[in-house]
Amino acid sequence: MIALVVGFIPQWRQRQTATADANQLAVPSVGVVTPTLTTPGSGLNLPAEVKPWQEASIFARANGFLKSWLVDIGTHVEKDQLLAEIDTPDLAQQLAQARSQAALAQKNLEQAKSTNVKWQELFHQGVVSELDSENMATAQATNQANSEAFAANLRFLEQEVAFQRVTAPFAGTITARNVNVGDLIAANNTNMEMFHIQQTDPLRVYFRIPQPEAPSIAAGQTFDVQIGADSAKTYPGKVVTTSEAVSPDSRTMLVQLQVDNAKNEILPGSYATVRVPQSALAKLLILPDNTLIFRGKNLQVGVVDAKGVVQLRDVKVGRDFGVQSEILSGVGESEKVIVNPSDSLTTGTIVRVAATPASSATPAASATPPAPSATPAPSATPSPSTTPASSVTPAPSPTTEVAKK
Repeated sequence: MIALVVGFIPQWRQRQTATADANQLAVPSVGVVTPTLTTPGSGLNLPAEVKPWQEASIFARANGFLKSWLVDIGTHVEKDQLLAEIDTPDLAQQLAQARSQAALAQKNLEQAKSTNVKWQELFHQGVVSELDSENMATAQATNQANSEAFAANLRFLEQEVAFQRVTAPFAGTITARNVNVGDLIAANNTNMEMFHIQQTDPLRVYFRIPQPEAPSIAAGQTFDVQIGADSAKTYPGKVVTTSEAVSPDSRTMLVQLQVDNAKNEILPGSYATVRVPQSALAKLLILPDNTLIFRGKNLQVGVVDAKGVVQLRDVKVGRDFGVQSEILSGVGESEKVIVNPSDSLTTGTIVRVAATPASSATPAASATPPAPSATPAPSATPSPSTTPASSVTPAPSPTTEVAKK
């Protein structure tokens, strides 16, 4: 019995150790990473468009011929400055006729008033009938209406004559002149633009910010505006207002900047770039591209919980930064995501999180022999703790493949 016990106990212990080692080896080891919450280190460079503070197309309001033009393209003009004159002979004749008609209507009104007063006196004396007195009162009212109508027509023609002088609506720069002396001018012809004027100080700069960064933009912020692609000079642009709405086509929000242009260094219509600094951007959740699982229509990642159970989650990816991608939804900041997941990974798989390269070196250093002798260490029976170390050794620590149990 003693010999039997002495011979059985070591074999039993060896079987138990082998079973424990097998159970540990059956649980696959995985490398994990934690999502990084950061902001783009270089900010955002967004295309922008430079617009004048205000601009207007100047059309004619009077029919005639161009008598003269006084300004050309590139001329800086002040408000109400004379730009051109239109010769309006037909309008002058109409104005003369209207003045005569207004004078005649006024004389008829004065005569009707005098006659009405006399007839009303005769009616009170009983000389004329009531019907005749009412007719005279009606004639006075008719002449009164005619006089007012002719006077209104006279004022309209006088205003039309005033339009023969084409003036600037505001101070600015003439950017187009499309008429010459002797050209036939037609009133209200939208196909004949006489002049185009722009106010270039200050300027409006428009750009579109992506939807994730839209809540970070507010009035009063200042961004650098670069004019052209090769220019190294930047101009400060102050946020005046935003559209406060995201376009459903591009999922961006329109932002308007105000840029001073007192020296006329910036030309309206130029291509510009607005640099949104890192401090004005919302934080991003970043994951390496080797954590993404491409299955079906949706991208997924494998998340390991505290008990070592894997859960596959659908994620929505934003911008691609090369070897990393922005994660918009699906993963939290403090969760552990599997690196280089295997194709057979499924929800519910039990895994063991492998140590990082720094921590995996610690068990090997704790062994008495140097690092090269760490390989035969797993063969020692009394040290089961070295068995996991040997299971980690063949795998490249953070990129260990996952096998389904």
